[in-house]
Amino acid sequence: MAPNVVHIDPAPAVFGAMKEGWARQQSARFLRATTINPRLRLIERFGEFTGQYPWQWTPADGEAFIAHLRGGSKPIQMSTARTYEVTIGLFVEYLLDSRYGWAEVCDERFGEAPQAVFHEGNSVLHTVEYEGDPRRRPLDYDEVQALFDAAVLKTIYAYGTRRTESSRLDLVDFRRNRKAPRFGNFGSLMVRFGKAPKGAPAKRRTVLTVPEMDWVVDVLQEWLTEIRPHFSPGRHPALWVTERVGRLSPRSINEVFVNAREAAGLDEDLDLHCLRHSYITHLTEFGYPARFVQEQVGHSHASTTAIYMGVSNEYRNKLLEASMKARLGEDWE
Repeated sequence: MAPNVVHIDPAPAVFGAMKEGWARQQSARFLRATTINPRLRLIERFGEFTGQYPWQWTPADGEAFIAHLRGGSKPIQMSTARTYEVTIGLFVEYLLDSRYGWAEVCDERFGEAPQAVFHEGNSVLHTVEYEGDPRRRPLDYDEVQALFDAAVLKTIYAYGTRRTESSRLDLVDFRRNRKAPRFGNFGSLMVRFGKAPKGAPAKRRTVLTVPEMDWVVDVLQEWLTEIRPHFSPGRHPALWVTERVGRLSPRSINEVFVNAREAAGLDEDLDLHCLRHSYITHLTEFGYPARFVQEQVGHSHASTTAIYMGVSNEYRNKLLEASMKARLGEDWE
């Protein structure tokens, strides 16, 4: 805001300068445009909903906004509400930071200053570990088998990769594992474009091929020797290529899953990420330690891995049986 410029309508100019300054602050923290831009759109959306400017926003406005989004035919989830509340709170926190001087600018120009919109009394509390849609669950073995009509889906299940991670895989990402020579060149998979924390580069991890998923070796060999060459990919590095010799996009991978799901007649609430849920659940049921499973899927915290898990009653009964035998002997029954 230049001190020697007089705006005919200063309120929109001040609001615009606030958003621009907040965007620069986030960019200085190395947050990506894919994080910054949706945040700015939410602030604009909140401003349009209230019909007021940030120095006029009140807690009642925030409560009305969340209440509005919770209504209608597609109410938002609790986790989404928290994200919105946190984002608006971060913007207001920026405005109230004395180092940026926005409170003084607002008080001088409009006779009002920004105030906290969301506080402990009107915000979603993080009281449970999992707040996602309960309809999203691990697929059982029959459902996984029904989806096995696409090599890309088989590979996603066999290595527990995310959609974007799968899209960015290259031929060179498969490596030998000297501890498992029988898998040949498919002993491990290097994921170079793992999900990154905000403001950080992509996380890398190596996913080992496990014996229970050794069928994926034949799948990959068939794809590379019999199917992929039909696309005449030349020297294209991507593992998954399209008929136009381009890299298979995350959206296209999702469409593959949707088509397979519909053909199999499965529940429409199941999505591609459920294969990752299934991978984590099934590794656990195979008996792999929790830390190994966590490293395979690239989670920073064991609690994140835990919320993906949905072990079967049969697995839990086996654990119970083993525990009873250990305590009471073979004749415990």
